[in-house]
Amino acid sequence: MKTSDFNYYLPQELIAQDPLEDRSASRLLSLDRVTGEVLHRHFRDIKDFLHPGDCLVINDTKVIPARLYGVKKDTGAVIEILLLKRRENNIWETLVKPGKKCRPGAVIVFGEGRLTGEIIDVVEEGNRLIRFSYEGIFEEILDSLGEMPLPPYITHKLRDKNRYQTVYAEHEGSAAAPTAGLHFTKELLGEIGEMGVKIAHVTLHVGLGTFRPVKVDEVTDHHMHSEFYIVDEENARLINDTKKNGGRVIAVGTTSCRTLESASDQNGVLKPGSGWTDIFIYPGYEFKMIDGLITNFHLPESTLIMLVSAFAGRDHVLAAYEEAVKEKYRFFSFGDAMVIL
Repeated sequence: MKTSDFNYYLPQELIAQDPLEDRSASRLLSLDRVTGEVLHRHFRDIKDFLHPGDCLVINDTKVIPARLYGVKKDTGAVIEILLLKRRENNIWETLVKPGKKCRPGAVIVFGEGRLTGEIIDVVEEGNRLIRFSYEGIFEEILDSLGEMPLPPYITHKLRDKNRYQTVYAEHEGSAAAPTAGLHFTKELLGEIGEMGVKIAHVTLHVGLGTFRPVKVDEVTDHHMHSEFYIVDEENARLINDTKKNGGRVIAVGTTSCRTLESASDQNGVLKPGSGWTDIFIYPGYEFKMIDGLITNFHLPESTLIMLVSAFAGRDHVLAAYEEAVKEKYRFFSFGDAMVIL
């Protein structure tokens, strides 16, 4: 299976640069994963695709303002830092630009000294381990100095940090938003709950590895980075009871999907717990838990379009993407959505 099998044509102007004023006003393409039939709706119509007894599974991770700009203490050179994952207390694995200027021992100063970081090691793929020093509470300092780590294809400045968070974001730790969830409003979730649809929470802290381009020709040669997930007992019970009672488990986003598939056993039973997952889902994968998927439109040749293709079939997915391009849907993080059932 070739990476190029998951390529498609996308005009640059269809890459959404700004979120819509009303989250639920995004367009919604529904895809029947058996027949390939496509319908065009709006996201607020998602209720029409849900049944009482179904369970929506949302990822309640919260994006941290993980992009920092500082200067090297000895030279004054401007350095950009992206926090990837906390290793321990004040030590973080980071992406540093320009990396060549930042060898172990280098000290970077942020916010005129409110925060300093010393590079202590170079690890996998050139990422740097940085030990931070500060007075006060790290999260508060980060909130005032950091910027939201928007993907590189978004070139517009984000006016409101909260628009790169879901309305149910709770547990801090992500370097990117679980973007399928950006379409939900609290009102819409309330209406869905009133229909008799259950809403379960899981947590997966999204790392940049999910979005990194696949640089190998053969899909199976790609290595996924690991991400931390949590499934608590109460939500595992809710999801397992849904399956037991004949309801559908519908993952909101590829991150919720990866969490459910990582934490389920071969019998399709979700096990509560926490840990690191590097699950890579591509065509041929047999799904153990999910019956439906709500997701955005993903980059060509990405692991995310491979996951969607595993669930709905590559030919159906690429045909739906072709239709979305023709109908001028908005693509990627701030773009429109799909529901696949």
